[in-house]
Amino acid sequence: MIQTSNEILNLVNHFLEQLPYERKPQSLYDPIRYVLSIGGKRIRPVLMLMAYNLFKDHPEEILMPACGLETYHNYTLLHDDLMDKADLRRGHETVHKRWNANTAILSGDSMLVLAYQRIAQVPAEKLADVLDCFTETALEIGEGQEYDMAFETRNDVCEEEYVEMIRLKTSVLLACATKIGGILADAPSEDVNNLYKFGEQLGLAFQLQDDLLDVYGDPKVFGKAVGGDITSNKKTYMLINAYSRADERQRAELSRWIEAKTFDRDVKVAAVTHLYDEIGIRQLCEERINYYFDQAAQYLAKVSVADDRKQALRHYMEELLHRNK
Repeated sequence: MIQTSNEILNLVNHFLEQLPYERKPQSLYDPIRYVLSIGGKRIRPVLMLMAYNLFKDHPEEILMPACGLETYHNYTLLHDDLMDKADLRRGHETVHKRWNANTAILSGDSMLVLAYQRIAQVPAEKLADVLDCFTETALEIGEGQEYDMAFETRNDVCEEEYVEMIRLKTSVLLACATKIGGILADAPSEDVNNLYKFGEQLGLAFQLQDDLLDVYGDPKVFGKAVGGDITSNKKTYMLINAYSRADERQRAELSRWIEAKTFDRDVKVAAVTHLYDEIGIRQLCEERINYYFDQAAQYLAKVSVADDRKQALRHYMEELLHRNK
C-alpha cells in the first residue's frame, strides 16, 4: 500500500516524539530533544520513506534510519546557527542562545553520533552500503559549508560555483535519503542510482526556492522578514546573476548597497529587490527552479516501478514546487 506524504510525515513526527533519551547527563541530551521538537518540514525522512514505499509496503519499518537522517540534518543546523550567531530557528531560540555555545558544540557532537547510531539500525547485509552513502554525504556537506563560508569574502563567485556549493551543502542529503530508501527496499542498482539523481535535482530546486522566497516570499507565510540574504550580502543565485547581468548603472548601484557599512534595512532590501526586478532575476531563478524539478521528474520516470506507485511521490514533488515557505 502506497502512503501519502502527509501520512508519512505523521509517522515521522510521532516517531521522533517517542524517541527515548535515557542516557545521562540529561543536560547533554535535552538540547538534542529540543532541536528535534521544534518542527521542520522533515523532507529528508519523508523522501527516504517514500522512496522505500515505491518498492515495498510498510515504510514504517525503516523509521529509525530515516529519523537518523533527520537527526543528522538538525545537527548541521545546530552548528550552522552557532557559526552564524543566529538567535532564532523556526521561531524558537537556537541552542547556543537558549543554553550557551559550549553546550551547542558538545550536544551537537553527540547528536552526530546519535545520527550514526540511528542510521546504522538496518539489516546487517545493508549496513555497509547505507553507511558508505551516508558517510560520503556527510563529508560532502562539510565541503559545501566550507565553500559557503569562503564565498563570504569573495566577490567573483560564478553561478557554476554556487550551484556546486548548494549541491554539496543541501541537495546531496536529499539524494542520500532517496538512495538509502532504495537500498533498504532492495531496489535494483539502476533504480537506486536514478533515485539518487532524483533527490539531487530536487535538492537543487529546493535551495533555489529558498533564495527566491527570501526575496519574494510573503513574510506572513514565510515566517520571517524577507530580505535576510540581501541584508547580509549573501552570495545567492539571485545576487550572483544580478551582478553578471547588470548594466553599468545597475552594477554601480548594486555595489554601493553591497559595500555600505550603515544602511536602513528596509530601504536596502527595497532597492536591491527593485534592481532584481529590473534585471529579470526573479524570472531567471524561477526558470532554473523549474528546470531542476523537470530533471528530477525525468529521473523518477526512469525508476522501474508501476506508474501508479509513483503518484504519491509526484504529488509530494508538486507540493514542494509550489511551497511558499
